[in-house]
Amino acid sequence: MPHKFRELKVWQKAMDLAVDVRRFSQEFPKDEQFILTSQIRRAANSVPLNIAEGAGCRTDAEFAQFVGVAYRSCNEVMTAAELAVRLGYVAREMADSLVTEVDELGGMLIGLTRSLSKK
Repeated sequence: MPHKFRELKVWQKAMDLAVDVRRFSQEFPKDEQFILTSQIRRAANSVPLNIAEGAGCRTDAEFAQFVGVAYRSCNEVMTAAELAVRLGYVAREMADSLVTEVDELGGMLIGLTRSLSKK
């Protein structure tokens, strides 16, 4: 049964993450535009997009698969943020703030997956 994804707090938080990652990556060097900048933005965009796509599935099990992809994209965002720090593109504090946001979102995604599995 399809879900109203725009009403899901996890989707709303994922949308916030996509916006925050865009801001986070704005200061990356120009030569990273098609590499790390593109990668972290695509990963962040993937989170709400997969939640929305999964919400349209016929079964909760199918939805849970899309939520799993969204969770993996969160891991990708965290890894790219760490790489940005190690390359000297952003301060550790900025990355830590983003990682905290992603951690919270990841917890929500795990909770959603568990909820869908119980149905």
